[in-house]
Amino acid sequence: MSITSTNLDGILPLIAKGKVRDIYEVDSESLLFVATDRISAYDVIMENGIKDKGKLLTQISIFWFNFLKDNIKNHIIADSDEEIFARLPKELSESKYKDQLCQRSLLVRKHKLIPLEAIVRGYITGSAWKEYKKSGTVHGCPAPENLQESQEFPSPIFTPSTKAEQGEHDENISQEQAEKIVGKEVCEKVARKAIELYSKAKEYAKSRGIILADTKFEFGITDDGELVLVDEVLTPDSSRFWNTKTYKLGKSQESYDKQFLRDWLTSNGLNGKEGVSMPEDIVAQTSSKYVEAFEALTGKKYV
Repeated sequence: MSITSTNLDGILPLIAKGKVRDIYEVDSESLLFVATDRISAYDVIMENGIKDKGKLLTQISIFWFNFLKDNIKNHIIADSDEEIFARLPKELSESKYKDQLCQRSLLVRKHKLIPLEAIVRGYITGSAWKEYKKSGTVHGCPAPENLQESQEFPSPIFTPSTKAEQGEHDENISQEQAEKIVGKEVCEKVARKAIELYSKAKEYAKSRGIILADTKFEFGITDDGELVLVDEVLTPDSSRFWNTKTYKLGKSQESYDKQFLRDWLTSNGLNGKEGVSMPEDIVAQTSSKYVEAFEALTGKKYV
């Protein structure tokens, strides 16, 4: 059974409901992030979910937060069920709540958020490829000539986007536009750190037979200006992962993500439409991709 929504009966106040996560306030300094099994495509959430998707996303994020902890502070207070429940109201230890929270929750510190999606691209694909074909630019900036689709850039590039309100679309912007939003110093700090984290993760992923084509980081900032890695990190929902064995230059690649779902929606004329339920074969194929990504990246078997 998939969990597409959580209900804690007001024991903790629900303060936000994203495309995947339900966010509860624990106290003035901490939040409970719960990753549901909701899945969205073309900015629309499907009616049914992908079994265990929230658990897989949470466990992949935990893996990467630990992997990158020597490079940057993160927002996690507790990431194991035992630690989390020890810090939550006792009523939430009842099985009806535990069934909703176990293996899919993180207890995190509140931080002031930097209002940018910090996207790093190592390969040209997706919206960047569309723009490049049209104008020879990526996020409004000149790019090397004669690139082929899915080609690696000479070095990773920082291509920010706006962080849209719920229900709105993020918008690709240049670094200069990002500087106007957050200030030059903060923007440069975010760009440097995002490229550093991407580069470290990319090398590790390569050792596991996976190409990390691009990813999106989100950062908070402390009162003294220190960056903190927040939200999710390097999951199939926030990144493009390709299998090195099937990678071919000059074409679109198969990703460890919701490509099955996007293709099904497009072929049935359902992209962007509300109230859509996925057939079981699309659910199963999409689920298998998330499991495959988890196992390939972490080296653990998902049971």
